[in-house]
Amino acid sequence: MAPTSLEVEGAILAKMAVLRSHFRVALTSAELETQQGREFFQERLGIFAFWNCLISFTFLPLRLGLEAAFDPAFAWSGVLGRPGLAAHATSCATMAIVWGITRPMGVLSSGTLSLLDAIATIVACFGYALMGAGIARGDPMLIDHPSGAMQTATLAIVFTTMWRAVTVPATPSRTALITTLAILPLAVADVLVLGRSQASWPARAAAVPFALLWAAAALALSIVASNVVFGLRREVQRARQLGQYTLDEKIGEGAMGVVYRARHALLRRPTAIKLLPPERTGQKNLQRFEREVQLTASLTHPNTVAIYDYGRTPDGIFYYAMEYLNGIDLEDLIRRFGAQPAGRVIHILRQVCRALSEAHGLGVIHRDIKPGNIILTVRGGEPDVAKVVDFGLVKEIDATNATQTMSVDGNVLVGTPLYFSPEAISMPDEVEPRSDLYALGAVGYLLLTGKPLFEGRTIVELCAHHLHTRPIPPSQRVEHDIDPDLEAILLRCLEKSAEDRPASALALHDALATCAAAAEWSSADAHQWWERYRANVAEPLPMDRGTETETVAVDLEAR
Repeated sequence: MAPTSLEVEGAILAKMAVLRSHFRVALTSAELETQQGREFFQERLGIFAFWNCLISFTFLPLRLGLEAAFDPAFAWSGVLGRPGLAAHATSCATMAIVWGITRPMGVLSSGTLSLLDAIATIVACFGYALMGAGIARGDPMLIDHPSGAMQTATLAIVFTTMWRAVTVPATPSRTALITTLAILPLAVADVLVLGRSQASWPARAAAVPFALLWAAAALALSIVASNVVFGLRREVQRARQLGQYTLDEKIGEGAMGVVYRARHALLRRPTAIKLLPPERTGQKNLQRFEREVQLTASLTHPNTVAIYDYGRTPDGIFYYAMEYLNGIDLEDLIRRFGAQPAGRVIHILRQVCRALSEAHGLGVIHRDIKPGNIILTVRGGEPDVAKVVDFGLVKEIDATNATQTMSVDGNVLVGTPLYFSPEAISMPDEVEPRSDLYALGAVGYLLLTGKPLFEGRTIVELCAHHLHTRPIPPSQRVEHDIDPDLEAILLRCLEKSAEDRPASALALHDALATCAAAAEWSSADAHQWWERYRANVAEPLPMDRGTETETVAVDLEAR
């Protein structure tokens, strides 16, 4: 976003791919009352004004240069007095002013935007009509016949009205009204100028209806263009409708689907929708997706993302609705702000431990704990609340046999290479809860140092490090002092043998609480950080973050 570019995948998403360039081009009056609608209207109005001004202005130096070259009587001192030039310059200036207004200011009101749209189009076209009439009456050397002058004005007005129809958000009825008002001066000028020209009577008689026909064609084509775009908009809206939810923009992509910000038809609660596109709806993927939503819905801890709804569209797209987290994930946090204070690292890790403790207690192993799946947000006025998301690779422990796990993955290595546990590589079908603790230790390592636990050019190289390489202590990778207790706990989480790691997420949670640095991050510190972040929030980073953080699946039997 977007994203910009908005994309939807699968049956619904295939339509979006075709219509993407037209998406949000036509707005209804109700949409214009929303903040998002006004932002888009203002952006598109600026694009219309800028390019109209630029293209129209290009003709001014061209005309003046040619007249200066071929007219012996040409004088730069009286350039604005040349036939039609002042009117042409006025049209350019009008568009330049409108473009300038839409650029630096905040989001304007719907009334102001609608007024600017009408003024820009009508005044500019009125200026072009005066330009044609002025050139026709002035009889300059470059255009030496009234019909040529009025044809020039007609081309400028047709371009302006057509460009507006495909650029500025509007319903066909509004486009019809504005275009009619914009071409009326041209029709009047055609009748007055061409009807009184010194050409023969048949030529004068034909010139006026021909000119009026061009004006009518401009009106008809503008209406048709606006109607086509508006129809595409309606089709896109239908394609983006999932039950009671309407998709807005893509905000992420996980192992098992694509995530969009969405709006409920009746509730005002912010919502995120995760989709399983049809091309991924194989039996195994469908089982995994259903298991993800069922197991995640069974988790109620405040540090786990909440599930609201689950369904399937008539097009065969499975989806579920969850709480929308307006914040920053840990991967973006490190990319934008670097290594974090030890106190904050402990604060974050302990929250994730609490979420994992509930999940492990219910027999759920996440298997894809990584910075991108931990989001910091503000909840109930409390800042720095960590939320664990994306349970798309969960394993469920058999309640009748704690040593066994149930999975539809078979002998497949799944997860994110930077955060694989050794047993996830060597025995992927036998991972246990302490595999999540290994990944969490790697996340803590990244938060504390700003650097990944291991680096490698290939997945094989990373896997070899996880299996055989001892981690470099965090204190040896940074210049500042690190709490030795925190360092020891992280290194314990990163032991090659699961037996040597903390016994449980709750045990890790309690161990982190004993660190001296645990008291160094207060609620006041969190409030100050989030105030600065909200005041200076940067543009979202691209969602394609490269292969380092991608979740992968490798079939070990096939290899």
